[in-house]
Amino acid sequence: MDLTLSPEQDAVRKAVKEWVDDVVVPPSLQNDREERFPQEALDGLRETGFIGMTISEEYGGGGADPLSYVLLIEELGRGDANVRSIVSVHLGLCAGSIDRWGTPEQKQQWLPQMATGEVLGCFGLTEPDFGSNPADLQSTAVKQADGGYVLNGTKIFITNGNIAGVTLFMARTGGSGARGVSAFLVPNDSPGFESRKIKGKLGLRSCDTAELILRDVKVGPEALLGGEEGKGIRVALTALNDGRMSLGASCTGLAQAALDSMVSYTKDRHQFGKPIAGHQLVQELIADTAVEVDCARLLTWRVADLKTRGEDYSLAASKAKYYASEASVRAANNCVQAHGGYGYIDEYPAGKYLRDARVTTLYEGTSQIQKLIIGRALTGISAF
Repeated sequence: MDLTLSPEQDAVRKAVKEWVDDVVVPPSLQNDREERFPQEALDGLRETGFIGMTISEEYGGGGADPLSYVLLIEELGRGDANVRSIVSVHLGLCAGSIDRWGTPEQKQQWLPQMATGEVLGCFGLTEPDFGSNPADLQSTAVKQADGGYVLNGTKIFITNGNIAGVTLFMARTGGSGARGVSAFLVPNDSPGFESRKIKGKLGLRSCDTAELILRDVKVGPEALLGGEEGKGIRVALTALNDGRMSLGASCTGLAQAALDSMVSYTKDRHQFGKPIAGHQLVQELIADTAVEVDCARLLTWRVADLKTRGEDYSLAASKAKYYASEASVRAANNCVQAHGGYGYIDEYPAGKYLRDARVTTLYEGTSQIQKLIIGRALTGISAF
């Protein structure tokens, strides 16, 4: 793996970093306090074209390679994980699935609008009773005489659910288990489609998180992703590989932000006649975090490299997601510790980092699920 960025990738990283520092970072703490959606960032994502970075140029997107995408997500995660969540779900989970599995007609219908951000996407997989075991989900899609479907079901913890124009909705078309699940592209303004905002979250307070409720939502045969039933879990698993790559990058960025904040604060804060950064145990916190940031970054860049080469990256994605998410929690916790009492109030971002990091060990597959995936891949023995 070549760890040297190309001139184009380096330019992407610098451009995103500058934009994040100018637009995303300044209002992030206030947005968090007020649980206010970062509309100014979404507007900027549309204006800069970052919102469609990985969508093919054929459909008006940037056609960026996987590592450029990882660099984008890492910088967004460094600035505000709430803003990152908009992009990673829209591009990594929804648009990426349409590009990979969709018919030419479905790509033409949705991707040009998604490339500009006119339409945002969300990913309807998790249900109130089925998160880590999506093969048993209970949402239904009943086929009609005209070839269309009637959809019913509830999805929970759906990022972009209230602001999206299209939902990649997983529902059971027949039979039990994974083979009975199919994927549908459902316009969010369809009659019978309801979204409810979820508030009171521990972290990601300014992220749009929703419960989706579909009651007798009618869609035509063109809504079935790829035009074939029974591929829903395959669609979901391939999407989650990209989602785990995204989350690895986001957590790397968040951990980097925690490290930067820790270094800056401890150099300025004085105790016992010198900067607290001069105390050995504070330096230990900084050193541990710095090493883990580099490890998380390399694991995530490796996923992007494998994807670029056309190789299987599912195991690498699980490793990156598992390590980076847990490392981001440790980095944020160290940041709070280094700030002392000031880390416990929202004048500084340390507490926000910790709250935003904590959920990353839960979604896109919990840390425990990632361990099972890794163990099964290495031993060939399933723990399920």
